[in-house]
Amino acid sequence: MKILLLTVLIAGAAFCSNLFFPWWSIAPTSFIVATLIDVKPFKAFLCGLFALFFLWGGLSWWISYSNDHLLAGKMGLVILQSKQPFKLIIITALIGGFIGAFSALTGSLTRSLFVLNDNKE
Repeated sequence: MKILLLTVLIAGAAFCSNLFFPWWSIAPTSFIVATLIDVKPFKAFLCGLFALFFLWGGLSWWISYSNDHLLAGKMGLVILQSKQPFKLIIITALIGGFIGAFSALTGSLTRSLFVLNDNKE
């Protein structure tokens, strides 16, 4: 249950922080949420990965869908030499996912440094 809660809180907090702050605000947000909720580091890594992979993938797909994949197609042609916008969406989702994963892992490890608790799930 903590894993689902951590995933939803990371995704929700990252979405809200991106409304007001720059894109990199997902890193401190994931760190803070993973520090507050007590889970094992590997599970925190997976929660951060899945939460931000699906958040950034969904948001980038929605933005790309809204303009009929024109910008993503042109950027894919420039960056990947391929006019397939879904490759660019997957790369964007992976970047966000790994930023969230390593931030959540760092938060969980930081919590384990300062809080002595052997009842981790």
